[in-house]
Amino acid sequence: MDNAKIQKRNLIMFPLGTVGRDMVYNLVTSYLLTFVLFTRNLNAAQLSAITAIMVAARIFDALNDPVMGNIIERTRTRWGKFKPWLVIGILTTSLVVYATFNVKLQGWQFVWFFGAMYFLYSITYTMHDIAYWGMVPALSSDANTRNQLTSRATLFAGIGGVLAASLIPNFTAGDNALGGNAVTAYGLVALAIAIIAPIFLAFTVFGVKELRDYGDEPAPPVSFKKIIGTITGNDQLLWISLIFLLQQIGNGIVMSGVGQTYIYVEFGYKGIFFTAFQMLGMFVTAFLMLFYPAISRHMNRKKLMDVLMVVGLVGYAVMLLPGLLMPGAGMPKFILITVGYMLANFGQYGFYLIMMISIMNTVEYNELKHGTRDEGIVSSLRPFLTKLASALTVAIANATYLAFHILEYTNGIAGFEQQANQGVLSSDQKADAITNLLQGVRHGQSVGLLLVMTVLPCVLMFLSYVLYKKRYKLDEAEYERICGELERRKAKA
Repeated sequence: MDNAKIQKRNLIMFPLGTVGRDMVYNLVTSYLLTFVLFTRNLNAAQLSAITAIMVAARIFDALNDPVMGNIIERTRTRWGKFKPWLVIGILTTSLVVYATFNVKLQGWQFVWFFGAMYFLYSITYTMHDIAYWGMVPALSSDANTRNQLTSRATLFAGIGGVLAASLIPNFTAGDNALGGNAVTAYGLVALAIAIIAPIFLAFTVFGVKELRDYGDEPAPPVSFKKIIGTITGNDQLLWISLIFLLQQIGNGIVMSGVGQTYIYVEFGYKGIFFTAFQMLGMFVTAFLMLFYPAISRHMNRKKLMDVLMVVGLVGYAVMLLPGLLMPGAGMPKFILITVGYMLANFGQYGFYLIMMISIMNTVEYNELKHGTRDEGIVSSLRPFLTKLASALTVAIANATYLAFHILEYTNGIAGFEQQANQGVLSSDQKADAITNLLQGVRHGQSVGLLLVMTVLPCVLMFLSYVLYKKRYKLDEAEYERICGELERRKAKA
């Protein structure tokens, strides 16, 4: 098969693989804390322990992700260095996710079980996540092809996210909850996603062919010195890591649970409201997923960021003002807040795409400076930063719940869900009880949630924008110059 046919096949098979992976990621990142809050009775100490577990697990990833990247670098099998970890990682992740959402424990027993499962998830998801994104630089060094691979993969990741967004809130809360309660519903949804994820990743495992031969390269030893040296010796990787972390924290706050809780307390405990909010917010990103390669040929990344920053600012303002100024919980208010989120998410997702490519482009910069590409180590920074950001957003969310005394309502809902699961309450009785409970939410509590999900993300987005413009030097012209210099070096060798 010639290179053109291989590239064409890769552009189809590689993106398909991430649909199920991102359903898993969406389930754990956006709904795990909601699952905990609305199916378990927690006191402040237990919620604080869960927060500490999630943050500690992400700090653990500070070592786990680069080590996994280094392990991938030294893997030598007949199937290459990436595919074995895709298979091992996705199968073990599915088992962990199923167990986490189907356990019946309560109280401190649940907290300890949650801790064990969350650390296992950190390990297993890292295996296939770093292997998947680490393949991109190995599939092509052509800038346009890499843009296509990245944008298509993020498009299909978005499809996975949309599928999860339509399944999870709609079938776990309100009248459509599977089994009539959230406890049963989350277990069934987790089972479905645990089956779907390996099926989709099989397209990548069996359909993608790498263009470079790693078999003749000596396997580098697993070395912390190598990991630290690669990261600290690449100034552009350090800057883009900080910028990406700030952006991901801001981008993740709405979906950390704060947005879902706000929608529930402001507009009612019905999954359809949050499904519409999230899906419409994700729908607008499809434009960038589809057309980013074409846009990138006519507009450089820094100029595009100017446009995206303005769109994001407008979006957050449109979210905030109706929540502050419009009384009640009518449909016009919901529509305006959703439209605002669509604009804000469009800007944030554009930033995410740009930074994904910016991280990958430090591979050639590393090769120019140090003579080695170290794709696995460089690629490990993206998932590590994403997961670290998700942990920090969980800490922000939990601090918000404690600060505004939201636990009294989530514990009440969890109690009603458990009674429905045990057959003590009917679905209708449960719905009436939750509606009565949420009528007690004070205006200041809902406004507090709204401020956290609008003002803080906007500030962090702006900080990442300023730093990118000032500190990241690998623009399109510089990247092309670096690739040209590397080609000249290879020609002389």
